Amino acid sequence: MRKPVLFLMIALVAILGGATAVLYGKYKKSTADYATMQAAEETSRNRYAQTIDAIAEIQDSLNAIALGDANVKMHQGDSERQISAPNSQETLDRIALLRAGIQRSKSRIQQLESSLRKSGIKVSGLEKMVAGLKQSVQEKEQLVAELSTKVDTLTTQVAGLETTVQENTETIENNRRDMATIYVAIGDKKALAESGIVEAKGGVLGIGKTLKPTGKFDEMTFTALDTDQQTVITIPAAKAQVVSAQSPSSYTLTPVGEKQLELRILDPKEFRKIKQVVIVTA
Repeated sequence: MRKPVLFLMIALVAILGGATAVLYGKYKKSTADYATMQAAEETSRNRYAQTIDAIAEIQDSLNAIALGDANVKMHQGDSERQISAPNSQETLDRIALLRAGIQRSKSRIQQLESSLRKSGIKVSGLEKMVAGLKQSVQEKEQLVAELSTKVDTLTTQVAGLETTVQENTETIENNRRDMATIYVAIGDKKALAESGIVEAKGGVLGIGKTLKPTGKFDEMTFTALDTDQQTVITIPAAKAQVVSAQSPSSYTLTPVGEKQLELRILDPKEFRKIKQVVIVTA
């Protein structure tokens, strides 16, 4: 009776030992799997955190671009009131900086998407955040494009206005000069008569004739004078007479030395009502 019991106990011990070995093996495998799972989970958490940080960093960059847009809008508003070449160039430089910032954000988003695909992380929340970043970039690009178009339009308008102003300025100056310019002829009776500038009129039987301007105008015999710029006419003679119809109160003849006179224009507006000034020397 004792031997069968002994064999039975030995068999039970062997069975228990085998079961223990199997359980221990499963325990070790479970422990290893758990450690692997924990490591994978830690890696996923780190990648998730890195992804969130990258998204936050890109969003901060886009927010900075948004603040820059406000500055551009304000500067553009100033430009609409008064644009100059330096201001226009400053705005274009600012827009170029915005474009560069947007391009950097696009590149970083592409890198982020590539990293997510390689890591195998698929979280709907992250995908939505990335999609939001891409949408924000598109909005920034649209805004910069609109600003560029607006600046181009304003620059064209300003160029047109500058041309118009220049033309108007030239027209005003030409009109002013035309109004202010008189034409002066100085010479003795014979020379002026031979030039056809004066002629003797009136009198009886050739006596008592007076010199009168003929009204003929020859640029070669007259000298232009801008009365807004010059109000003194130098006459190289000791005696002279203004035979044209200028108002006597609008000028005065003053001796300067022994053989020279000066005609001083006292009232330019009145004096230049008669454009041709004819002075006969003696």
